[in-house]
Amino acid sequence: MGVVQRFRGANNEGVLAIILLALIVGMSIANPAFFTLTTFFAIVRSSIVSLIFALGVLIVIISGGIDVSFATIAIFAAYSTVRLSQSADFDPGLIGMLAIALAIGGLLGLVNGAVIARFRLPTLIVTLGTQGIFKGILLTYIGSQYIADLPASLAAVSTMNVFQITTDTGRASLHIMVIPAVLLCLLVAWVLRNTMFGRGIYAIGGDPEAARRAGFRVMRTQMWIYVIVGMMAAAAGIIYMIMGRSANPRDLVGGELDIIAAVVLGGASIFGGRGSVLGTTLGVLLVQVINNSLILAGVPSAWQRTAVGLLLIVGVGVQALAAKRSSREIRALVKEEVPA
Repeated sequence: MGVVQRFRGANNEGVLAIILLALIVGMSIANPAFFTLTTFFAIVRSSIVSLIFALGVLIVIISGGIDVSFATIAIFAAYSTVRLSQSADFDPGLIGMLAIALAIGGLLGLVNGAVIARFRLPTLIVTLGTQGIFKGILLTYIGSQYIADLPASLAAVSTMNVFQITTDTGRASLHIMVIPAVLLCLLVAWVLRNTMFGRGIYAIGGDPEAARRAGFRVMRTQMWIYVIVGMMAAAAGIIYMIMGRSANPRDLVGGELDIIAAVVLGGASIFGGRGSVLGTTLGVLLVQVINNSLILAGVPSAWQRTAVGLLLIVGVGVQALAAKRSSREIRALVKEEVPA
């Protein structure tokens, strides 16, 4: 039983891995074109930005919140950085562009964190509101035009690959932006497991009042959570524009459901206090594989959204049933231990 439990993992990562593997095998049998290096690299490429978004959402969900403004922050920070570079006719280089975007993303995240921590408002309502505010400011005061030519520092990276080979099905290449995504996964996993800040995130998600009594500074931790998530979103926005080789202020927004579904499917509890980077990574890959499979099967995009929505409902439903069962078991144990 211990071996089975270890394989399943604390957040059912093992089960998710089996489901993902079974889906890949099934699709490969149904359509041999699916099981190719080209398709694999395409799925990895499409997962890069989603994975960075999901890491930010994971941190928020573990802390007991829900953030739907991350995509807006991403496009706001990245597009503003490109516009600033164009208007000043100055290219500060890749590191400089990233630093500017991170500063903007962190500032927008601070707005979320300050409102949530100071006034203790529901995170979903706050981020829904700021999503609209940030989007309005972006389109009204910063720009609404499509930019086809990125600054030279970003354009130079857009064509770089880790490696590239030619196969029977075409050219397969792995974009260099997969490297920062992997490094960010390792960093977030380390922070959550090995730092007091990471423990504070889990503690706040489990019970904010208990976390406060244990000595965690709940308000400050919450503010830092949203600052960090804003910076991660900004990094994802820059990477998205690099890989897309253009800047469009209307991009990214609208795909938040896929990201939240991936994190929930990865084992993060919608009620807070539980989640892992490994599970989130598997959840992102599962959603991307499902979308890719539906595309190969010729399923309309509207039904792809339906599939993701159903997955989200199933994921939350399973968590709710598990929480209810756990509550019943605890009550039964208390009744046995406490004499009548």
